[in-house]
Amino acid sequence: MEVLTILIPKVFYSDVAVGLDLFVDGIGLHVLHRDDTLVVAGRNQIKVYLVEDSEFAARDRPELCIETDDIEAVYADLAGRRPDLLHPSLDRVTRQPWGPREFALRDISDVCVIFRDWSH
Repeated sequence: MEVLTILIPKVFYSDVAVGLDLFVDGIGLHVLHRDDTLVVAGRNQIKVYLVEDSEFAARDRPELCIETDDIEAVYADLAGRRPDLLHPSLDRVTRQPWGPREFALRDISDVCVIFRDWSH
């Protein structure tokens, strides 16, 4: 039996610099690989592929979630360093009706990253 260990999203950008601003400068992932059209960024168990492709970027702006067990610490770090990336609809840690506490970041191309904590 195979064991699934991680899902790695691919996010398309017209300008990959926008993705680097969100995922590397904002969230704090590290560049693991970079070439003309692809950046692989990651930290711990989190990875994302940032692909420069205007045609695909125009089709979809994804919403991604990162789970954490210390949302207050993650929020304090990100809000302190990059308040400009906080999503206007979820710019502080908020308990959702279905249980988790969340806040979100959004880049200038409308890619959204939600940070979620299910611990109580």
